Amino acid sequence: MFTGIIETLGTLTALRDEGTNRHFTLISELAPELKVDQSVAHDGVCLTVVEVDGDRYTVTAVEETLLRTQLGDRTVGDVLNLERCTKVGDRLDGHIVQGHVDTTATVTGIDARDGSWNVHFTHPEADHHLTVQKGSITVNGVSLTVVDSTPSGFSVTIIPYTWEHTGFHRMEVGDRVNLEFDIVGKYVAEMMARRS
Repeated sequence: MFTGIIETLGTLTALRDEGTNRHFTLISELAPELKVDQSVAHDGVCLTVVEVDGDRYTVTAVEETLLRTQLGDRTVGDVLNLERCTKVGDRLDGHIVQGHVDTTATVTGIDARDGSWNVHFTHPEADHHLTVQKGSITVNGVSLTVVDSTPSGFSVTIIPYTWEHTGFHRMEVGDRVNLEFDIVGKYVAEMMARRS
């Protein structure tokens, strides 16, 4: 489990395909603290550490992950948001995040607001009932609050600290991002669908 509070960034230094799997090697200040078999969220995708070598480590994504997320689009030099799994007893500063991406969205607008940024996204209309105004959402692993929700998308507001300490400051219109909808909202929506 994660909270959507990004610890640091990692830079992708190598990609290696093996069958339908892809191995990602990153350089990060977290690497010396990691162990094989640990879970780390990469832009919101929970992946298992398979190798650690000094300031670099490697994780593996299976075909389903590559197809469902934007990790399949990543190239060497890209920067990813990183978060280690939550320790029992830690404060839950964001919200409950599983690291299981539901879908991707596209950045459609970035508006500077003299100290903050409003970022607009579109996503599949079939998921419109899963974003609600003032509800929680995870974008590339970052726990955020929905400002506006429409049938085709939503917007969030980013404060300066989050803008600078996550990959948001590198984001551009047209970029694809990973979304994980609020788990409580997903369960409620599923229960309501089964009743009707």
